[in-house]
Amino acid sequence: MNPLPTMVDFRTHAAEEAKNISMFNTPPVSAIFVMHETLKWVKNTIGGVAEMEKINLKKSALLYEEIDRNTMFRGTVEKEDRSIMNHCWVMAEGRENLEADFMAFAKERGMVGIKGHRSVGGFRASLYNACPIEAVEALVQCMQDFEKAHK
Repeated sequence: MNPLPTMVDFRTHAAEEAKNISMFNTPPVSAIFVMHETLKWVKNTIGGVAEMEKINLKKSALLYEEIDRNTMFRGTVEKEDRSIMNHCWVMAEGRENLEADFMAFAKERGMVGIKGHRSVGGFRASLYNACPIEAVEALVQCMQDFEKAHK
């Protein structure tokens, strides 16, 4: 059996309470519960961590392929350093004046929260575990539609 860290070993908490002293520490019950539920979801719905990784890699590749293909945009991170969760891009050279237009175009199509950092500009999409592949497909379609409208 693996030894438990003191904080999560119930015996530590029980011993302190038996001494009639205040609790050893208040465990982060909400965070523990949410993690438990998330891990159950990953295991039972997705098929486990390995399957979640496959899905995340697929979502990431889908968006990066569009960023690299689309003449309206360019990635801001070297390919070997790209995150599979947080995707950053800007308008391509000569297209910078269309940033606000793309943001409005995307918003009309339900894309929210893709505005980049205020000091950098551009765009950012976070493809966390709960982000369905359909959302990434919708963003890619939006980027393709914008490109067609501005050729």
